[in-house]
Amino acid sequence: MTKKNRYIDICKKHKGIPLFMQPWWLDAVCTEWDAAVATKGDLVTGIWPYPVEHKMGVNMLRTPLLTPYLGPHVFYPDDLKESKLDSHEHDTIADLMKQLPTFKVWHLAVEPGIKQVGLFKKYGLRPQVQQTFTLALNKDESVLLSDMKDTMRRNLKQTAGEITITESTAALPELFAFHKQTLSKKGNEIPYTLADLERIMQACTANNAARLWVAKNGKTTEAIIWQVFDDHCSYYFMGGQNPEASGYKSMSLLLWHAMKEAKKMGHHTFDLEGSMDEGVERFFRNFGGQRNLYIVLYKNDSLLWKMKKMMLG
Repeated sequence: MTKKNRYIDICKKHKGIPLFMQPWWLDAVCTEWDAAVATKGDLVTGIWPYPVEHKMGVNMLRTPLLTPYLGPHVFYPDDLKESKLDSHEHDTIADLMKQLPTFKVWHLAVEPGIKQVGLFKKYGLRPQVQQTFTLALNKDESVLLSDMKDTMRRNLKQTAGEITITESTAALPELFAFHKQTLSKKGNEIPYTLADLERIMQACTANNAARLWVAKNGKTTEAIIWQVFDDHCSYYFMGGQNPEASGYKSMSLLLWHAMKEAKKMGHHTFDLEGSMDEGVERFFRNFGGQRNLYIVLYKNDSLLWKMKKMMLG
């Protein structure tokens, strides 16, 4: 059995594998992928899927398009003492690192909660920190509301009577158009196509892992968000506001709706996926979430790739 096939088998047996490490997700976002599997005796201690990517003759390990995080994932034995947790994580990730092919270029966001900065530096990687905002859903709705800023609660109350929320995957092209216009206003090109989104949505629908929520004021679509989820966590995957409508309050209402739906499904956490953009960060903070940091691993040992990056600025 290949490691990839073994990885697929492990994912079938363990319910706690994060969404973005599921084999079907990787099939949707990667042209080709493989996996490392760490074991201790008969016990699987960790897994790490990775895209197989070659460009200009350079082997590289990069977070796939439209995927916020990618491994490694560590399994902790139920009887493991708290004092041993860090050592177990370190040894497991060290085992996985040894199994990875040699990549001259890295740009990989690892699973939140992984803290082995020293180990990654030992392997010649340059760790940097990014942030996300998460909300614990093991609270009553009234408590979640009270955790929000006053302005957010007022906006939700005002908008609730004006906006109708429906679920419709048919709104995906409209979401893509909104998202593209938003990026264009900021001077950015959209790095994916509608076909990419349709492929991911098809995979999510087949695995009951997504909802597309649409906010309308009368017949006008004001905002759309795409919620994805695994057994434990819901994620704000993508959103878009109608540039010709006042979609800010509608976006807030949609996110609150998605959080309530996640709570109904028994999810423990809602991950807003964060942003280093000051305006987006301020918006997410209004929901009263917790700021969490995660590591992004960088390396560039390719002269050819360095020259390309220099030419592109």
